Amino acid sequence: MSTSERGTAEHRVSPRGGFRPEIEGLRAVAVLLVAVYHIWFGRVSGGVDVFLFLTGFLITGSLVRAAERDGRIAPFAFWTRLLRRLTPAVGVVLAAVLAMAYLWLPRSRWPDVIAEVYASALYHENWALAAAAVDYLAREGAPSPVQHFWSLSIQGQFYLLWPLLLGAVLLTAGRDGIRRAALVAIGTVLVLSLGYSMWITAVDQPWAYFDTGARLWELALGGVLALVVHRITPPGPVRLALGWGGLAALVLCGVLLPVSSLFPGYAALWPTLAAAAVIVAGDGGGSGVGGGVGGRFGVHRVLTWRPLMALGGLSYALYLWHWPILVVYLQLTGRSLATPLGGAAVLALSLALAWVTSKAVEGGAERLSRMVSRPWLPVWSAAMAVLVIAPALVVGSHWSDRIVAERRERAERVIEPVDYPGAALVTHPELATVLPDLPVVPDPLDAQDDLSDHHLQGCHVDLRATEPVICWAGPEDAEYTIAMVGASRTAHWYPALEEVALAHGWRLVSFTKSGCQFSADVPYTQGRVFTECQEWDARAMEELERLRPDAVFTSSTRASANGEVTPDGFVERWRQLGVMGIDVIGMRDLPRRSYAGAECVSDGPAEACTDPLGYSHAERDPAAVLAERGELPANVTLVDLTEHVCPGERCDAVVGNILVYWDHSHMTATYARTLVPVVEEALVAATGQGNATENS
Repeated sequence: MSTSERGTAEHRVSPRGGFRPEIEGLRAVAVLLVAVYHIWFGRVSGGVDVFLFLTGFLITGSLVRAAERDGRIAPFAFWTRLLRRLTPAVGVVLAAVLAMAYLWLPRSRWPDVIAEVYASALYHENWALAAAAVDYLAREGAPSPVQHFWSLSIQGQFYLLWPLLLGAVLLTAGRDGIRRAALVAIGTVLVLSLGYSMWITAVDQPWAYFDTGARLWELALGGVLALVVHRITPPGPVRLALGWGGLAALVLCGVLLPVSSLFPGYAALWPTLAAAAVIVAGDGGGSGVGGGVGGRFGVHRVLTWRPLMALGGLSYALYLWHWPILVVYLQLTGRSLATPLGGAAVLALSLALAWVTSKAVEGGAERLSRMVSRPWLPVWSAAMAVLVIAPALVVGSHWSDRIVAERRERAERVIEPVDYPGAALVTHPELATVLPDLPVVPDPLDAQDDLSDHHLQGCHVDLRATEPVICWAGPEDAEYTIAMVGASRTAHWYPALEEVALAHGWRLVSFTKSGCQFSADVPYTQGRVFTECQEWDARAMEELERLRPDAVFTSSTRASANGEVTPDGFVERWRQLGVMGIDVIGMRDLPRRSYAGAECVSDGPAEACTDPLGYSHAERDPAAVLAERGELPANVTLVDLTEHVCPGERCDAVVGNILVYWDHSHMTATYARTLVPVVEEALVAATGQGNATENS
């Protein structure tokens, strides 16, 4: 993938010598698979796993040969050489990404893009994405234009670790024994990392996908092969089968496996072992019908084809460019996948930019480096790395400061209810005649942070949590207690619930979890049993049995683009609460949107951001249908406030100058607070506790 793996004969030889041109062709196949699957299929191909494998193969071989030749590893020289080769292209692409974001991406995405450019420049983008992958509220966000830097970040961390590991091996085993000792050390890393990868992939696949520890075995596998490949000399027919079989397996990997939801784990052995087979088939310069480099029908005849090798030389730059170009194309066209012609344009532009970057940027940096005397080369390399990365970091920092200043100004602005009625516009339509044309609140730029105290205080836990975090509001000696329990789409009612509870002197207890319905059904996530939800749900029931609130506020339906239902598990939970003497207030799930609210409004115009109610809602409330059939427990009261969020059977992004949803399915806390009067009326009716206060 990186330029440190290509460009010199040193990095294309087997550990005992021998030019390996087929590796350049293998790299070309891998980057084509990555780009084609991303652009036209919206899938992951396994090509990145090949890049990780090749990195381990080439870097291990290079470092071990250096140790055998010189008796030392020289990590600082290794790192500065990498900086000189890696950073010029990275600096140019990151600066271009900031420019593209400013010109073509919605303002609501700017803060995240800036933060991820920083993470990419400092080689920890994989950890930023891992954190977002387990953050349910971040999952619906559009893909970042630097999301693909996750694999480069893992490589960067590998480059930092590997010279230290092999340096320690060299100190222990000496020059003559380093190959055998390195095989033991790297083999141990391979076994431990693969074992961890299999475990964490089964437990938390979204996190595992970006976890360096779960990916390190792929690089170690390449390292092991680098140390033993010269000893593997299969006969011609076996080489023939290994070469073509490995190439076919690599091409078919993304077709036959759901890579994005199954990798890394043992499934990633498919592309990595396929690449290993191709390398074994091409090693040794054998001859015969299936021979290596000299065989007439070997796979090398394809992999050493001059155009393919030329593409392999551009693979690093092409990988860097194709993803941000694709993200901008999809944003401008409003598509989720490229058309055949549009995708061809994306690929052609990416190739053109890759060629210019390779020749002008990378080539220019190398030409300048040749003018520097050898003793000063490490200093020059480090200085150049700082200079080429600095523009993106400086621009990003200045831009981020501007955004923070704008947020502060907006926060200090007084918001008059008559100018921002929100849901009050539904119950008082006459306000529409005097509604001024003002900027939307909250501003789409920071709408994702418009969350309730329930979230900010940690009462809403993430996907990995198994223990409820219980929070309280209202007097301890209250005569009436409501518990809010459920998933994030229950939690977004909290701002209104809290105000009503405090106004009436009720005690409000709340604990919710991302993606976890309050249900007796077996939950699933990412194709696996959601065990964390099962454990959380069981503990939630234990807490409710201990607390014995007067009522539980939770969702009564689940709405999605596939329809709206009341699952059997919901009803079972309500029956269990009835046995405890606890009432249930079932709030009908609000409609989901085909668009992300903040992003759509930011991209404008807001009037175009709308869906029909039927996009995710059934014609009739499924829970109400069950009630009519007498299939609901007697302790359940149903509430449906859909019309106050989607008036006139239209789900608009903005109602009464207030942004309704910040993403596809979660209300902003600001809009939820405008629902206080109707929530109060519904809760008073459901609980029989007091009268609604006037103009609450």
